[in-house]
Amino acid sequence: MISKIEQDHGRFRQIVKGKIREDLRRFIAKGDFIAQEGRRLVSVPVHDIDLPTFRYGDKSGGLGMGDGKEGDTAGQSGRGPGQGGDQQGRHVMEVDVTIEELADVLGEELKLPRIEPKGAHNLTSQKDRYNGVRPIGPASLRHFKRTYREALKRQVTIGDYDPDDPVIIPIKRDLRYRSWTEIRKPQSSAAVIYMMDVSGSMGEEQKQLVRMQAFWMDAWLARNYQGVESRYIVHDVEAKEVDKPTFFGMKEDGGTRISSALEAAAKLIDDDYEPADWNIYLFHFSDGDNSSDSDNRHCVKLLREGLLPKVNLFGYTQVKSAYGSGHFYGVLKEEFAATAVTQPDSQDAKVAMAKVGDRSEVYEALRALFSAGR
Repeated sequence: MISKIEQDHGRFRQIVKGKIREDLRRFIAKGDFIAQEGRRLVSVPVHDIDLPTFRYGDKSGGLGMGDGKEGDTAGQSGRGPGQGGDQQGRHVMEVDVTIEELADVLGEELKLPRIEPKGAHNLTSQKDRYNGVRPIGPASLRHFKRTYREALKRQVTIGDYDPDDPVIIPIKRDLRYRSWTEIRKPQSSAAVIYMMDVSGSMGEEQKQLVRMQAFWMDAWLARNYQGVESRYIVHDVEAKEVDKPTFFGMKEDGGTRISSALEAAAKLIDDDYEPADWNIYLFHFSDGDNSSDSDNRHCVKLLREGLLPKVNLFGYTQVKSAYGSGHFYGVLKEEFAATAVTQPDSQDAKVAMAKVGDRSEVYEALRALFSAGR
């Protein structure tokens, strides 16, 4: 019975994952999920899935159950004001899925390659997973149900089974034992540094786009690494490190100097993250409105000489703003895009760029940032 329940549960999970896969773009665009702090679960509203239910009671009224009169309408449970609708209802059920399951669906749908960790500490741990049965093994791993089944098959085959006196006696050749395979799990660690422009041109709508994209970034990176450490930097003309709630909740004000964020990120790396030991990811979010062309050139220099040699990826997402010029995206594209195409193993290829005008474009932005599998 337990095995049957587990099989049914497994099939149900596959149905849920299929529904999530069908609606993944909508989930990402509408933010149709709620992360539960302290747990690695997300509640996802899934349409058109019903769970079977049991109704208890000694007596139930209604048509076909002994009550009711000729002419009564089937399924009518009462009378009230107004008319019933003529459209089929759409059933919605919230299902808890792990963030790891969501990340797998994301990777499959966007066809993201698994990230290959770099560094001297690409260690793996080994653990055993019991996933088979074999005819030899220690007594502690004896599989009772499979042993019983083998003995039953043998006795039925040779005509030694009496249904009126069903005594099943296993012999040595009937014995079955659980078998296992060794699972190698990555132990590499990743440091993720998020940087966000909080100048006056970045409003609440832009920060919401950043929040949505960062959620899926965290999910995908955590699926590829055993340990992920996140740091947060906000900047206008000056930059400073903050905690996660402040990062997403800080009010916008002031001008913009993007190089201040890159300098702060470089200091964090020098102080806390040895590139040989860490896989380092930098993600910057801005509306592309920088203070001057000279600062744009300074940003390019910081990336080429200070940051790209040390990191796996620098991802820049430009969110649309009514007040931002959007010029910085063009600067990065002009400086790095051409070389990245002709020399995919060069440092320039570590620069990934995406534009997000509204929530519907977050989906493709994730593909643009992670398609290289760095």
